[in-house]
Amino acid sequence: MNTHSNTPAGGPSDPHGTPQTYAQQPAAGSDPRVQRQVQRQAGVAAGGAGGGTLFTEPVLVVNQKAKLIELTNEYKVMDQQGNQLGSVVQVGQGALKKILRFVASFDQFMTHKLEIRDANGQPQLLLTRPRKFLKSRVLVARPDGSPVGEIVQQNMVGKINFAINAGGQQVGAIKAENWRAWNFAIVDQSGNEVARITKTWEGLAKTMFTSADNYVLQVHFQLPEPLLSLVVATALTVDTALKQDSRGLG
Repeated sequence: MNTHSNTPAGGPSDPHGTPQTYAQQPAAGSDPRVQRQVQRQAGVAAGGAGGGTLFTEPVLVVNQKAKLIELTNEYKVMDQQGNQLGSVVQVGQGALKKILRFVASFDQFMTHKLEIRDANGQPQLLLTRPRKFLKSRVLVARPDGSPVGEIVQQNMVGKINFAINAGGQQVGAIKAENWRAWNFAIVDQSGNEVARITKTWEGLAKTMFTSADNYVLQVHFQLPEPLLSLVVATALTVDTALKQDSRGLG
């Protein structure tokens, strides 16, 4: 199974720890719907493309596949122009789990596993959310099973916050900006904002009749590992850890 280092091409932090900005490269294509989602709904100004991968683009657009009945979570991940960079697919679901999801809302009491895949379908990160009772925890690993870190819900009342942990230490946090937990600021261990997640409007029909959620992740500058991989995983973890249980009302 192929893996890659997840190290941004041509722009990691320099030896002195100074964040490097993304290189300006021409976009390969464009999708007006995605551009509207990024610029108008998420309020992210149009900018140059990054390195063309999940780990080197300054903006990731995460759109959940719309389904009337959600038995398997699936997401499409694109850059700000609408070029597909990868996908997220729920794996390891047996027939019994799908039946339980069909007849009742037991998601929070089940273990969920997802693969983050690149544009060629190769796994890049594995996410596991163990069954939860009150608070969520998501484990992030490489395709070979080696741990990257974990994302742990810190509170249940008020604005929801998550700790981003790696190697037994907290390296960042995810902070909801309102009680509905729709938009999040991602900060490093010093409290400096390094990225932002914005939930975007799916449209009336999708909101009323499907479980689809759409998000835009804006990374302010290229980050070092393991924070980079954990931030990328975060854009997908928010939905798996919290929103599929409450649709943002918890």
